[in-house]
Amino acid sequence: MPLESESALQRAKAIALQACSKPAVRQTVKFTLDASLASLAWVAASSLVRFESPRPLPLLAWVAFAMAVNLAFQHTRQHYRLLGFVELRSLLTSMLALAASAAACYALSGYFRAGAIQPKAVLAASLLTTLTWVMLRAAAAEWFKRRFEKQNPHRPTEDRRKTPRSGQSTSDDLALRTLIVGAGQAGSRLCQELQANPKLKSQVVGFLDDALEKQGVRIHGVPVLGPCRLLPTFIKEAKAGQVILAIPSAPGSRIRELAKVLQGEGVRVKTLPNMQDLLGKETWKPELRDIAIEDLLRREPIQLDLGSIQQALSDSVVLITGAGGSIGSELARQVARFGPSRLILLGRGENSLWGVERDIRRLHPDLRLEVELCDIRNALRLQQVFEAWRPAFVFHAAAHKHVPYLENHPEEGIENNIFGTLNVLNAAKSAGTRKFVNISTDKAVNPTSVLGATKRIAEFLVLRAAESELGDSRYMSVRFGNVLGSRGSVIPLFQEQIRRGGPITVTHPEMTRYFMTIPEASQLVLQAGMLGRTGQVFVLDMGQPVRIVDLAADMARLSGLTPGFDIDIQFSGIRPGEKLFEELFTDKEHRKSEVHSKVFEASPEPGNRALLDRTLRALKEALDLPDGLRQAAIVQTFMELVPSYLPSPNGLGRFLPAVLPGQPASAPVPAPAPAPKIVVLRPSIPLAQAQS
Repeated sequence: MPLESESALQRAKAIALQACSKPAVRQTVKFTLDASLASLAWVAASSLVRFESPRPLPLLAWVAFAMAVNLAFQHTRQHYRLLGFVELRSLLTSMLALAASAAACYALSGYFRAGAIQPKAVLAASLLTTLTWVMLRAAAAEWFKRRFEKQNPHRPTEDRRKTPRSGQSTSDDLALRTLIVGAGQAGSRLCQELQANPKLKSQVVGFLDDALEKQGVRIHGVPVLGPCRLLPTFIKEAKAGQVILAIPSAPGSRIRELAKVLQGEGVRVKTLPNMQDLLGKETWKPELRDIAIEDLLRREPIQLDLGSIQQALSDSVVLITGAGGSIGSELARQVARFGPSRLILLGRGENSLWGVERDIRRLHPDLRLEVELCDIRNALRLQQVFEAWRPAFVFHAAAHKHVPYLENHPEEGIENNIFGTLNVLNAAKSAGTRKFVNISTDKAVNPTSVLGATKRIAEFLVLRAAESELGDSRYMSVRFGNVLGSRGSVIPLFQEQIRRGGPITVTHPEMTRYFMTIPEASQLVLQAGMLGRTGQVFVLDMGQPVRIVDLAADMARLSGLTPGFDIDIQFSGIRPGEKLFEELFTDKEHRKSEVHSKVFEASPEPGNRALLDRTLRALKEALDLPDGLRQAAIVQTFMELVPSYLPSPNGLGRFLPAVLPGQPASAPVPAPAPAPKIVVLRPSIPLAQAQS
């Protein structure tokens, strides 16, 4: 019998919960509670003002009027457990509406019998009614919050400074005592998110901010402890185990400064996404992530001439080759912001194109987007695509870019980077393209690789097209260096090596490269392409060159590892086609500002059209030669057309004959540079013993 009664009670409870979950029932309950509080407020107001019990008619009139205001502001639709500023503002507005009735009572008191209308009682009841409504919702929100915290315990700890490195699991679920650097909008929203979600296991104990007016104030109940220069002191005083950099608009120099301060503090470091990296209709959200190398290299936001770009691209057909690659896909996202009449994504990698198409359709559902699966080496198919869409703007980003691979397979670089570019140029000219922008590389300057030589010849082809075009069409090239996060760059390689526990492989201690982010490069390409004149070669401002070994060490430290102690750095030797440093201009080129403060113009050497035509035929014929003779013919043709080309001795240069045409017999072939000895940065004693 007790079991039957218990099951009946559970069934009744389930039925009651199901009934209470219905919106009509919940709103009826809220309406009843608010009406009861309004009646109690009138009783209290009458007792305080007239020192007598309220009469039924005024009481009913007040409750009816108060609930009419309540329904007008839809207070019964408020979610009690998620009470916020918007709901509080609505309640205060309803209080003003109720209080306004007191003024009306004063104005009408002369037309009625004295004592029938009680303006003072109406004013007091207005204040008391709104106050009780707010108190009811605040009490409900606090009750739900406490119940949620009881079901999802936060479990803060006294000292969590010795935390595991990023990516490793913890043995418990204690919350990290957290400091937030930046008490602005980003820090405030982040604090709310951490307080509302105990599963993030972060207990905010303080803010740090350099703004003088924020010192000593409290944000969401959390104090602003002081300026950022005292960060190490506050980490120790607050026993913090985690520091979050909530300054998404800060430049890279500021992030580097803070990261350097935090390196030796033994805390977990997180950051928020950079606002400048967001495109289209995406909104900034306080999403935590590990601090990345992109944050350390973050530069000042680029100020583009958006009006000119908008005027040029709006309602125009834009085609992007290599749209599935790193630069091509980012160019597509940037172009989509300006509302072209149609955007054509052309490439041969179906999976990459599918990913880019899905991303752009999500951000710009109204954009007319087309995908063309096409290889630029197929001249006939390319001609069909251009004739079908007749694009006004073409951004040519399709190319083979892997330096060592092209040293072993120069034929692929010739077919894709040279003759593929020629095919795209011919198709664009026949379709009446107004602007053609070729994406080049800094490796085309004094090249030592097949990649650099082929891209330099591609620049020659674009310049020849510009010289032969008599209409308003413009043909130009844009040169820049490495982009962070692109496929095949050192950043993903280092990240993978760090995840595996090392070693991190660097080719040479003095190897330097220019770096910029993919969005920055794409934006400057747009700026140069829209405002530049025909026949120009633009060079993007790449900032200061970065030593690759320093980059590797910074990435290791960002992962919580000490180079030479927790993880090794090895020097493996220069790969075929590589050189120690890249150049942005040749000796005969001069820099001059043109379309943007971060865009320079390289004055290209005047081309020899007859020589270009002859060497193109020679390259075409060389592709049919047998192995050995083919590579020798290719390297000699490169050297004839690009005099500054110095083939890599351990790459394509190994196929050079002993005596080159036109050289004296005594001129030796450059010997391969010896690879540096492999250096392993490792402690002389075991790691566990060193730590103890």
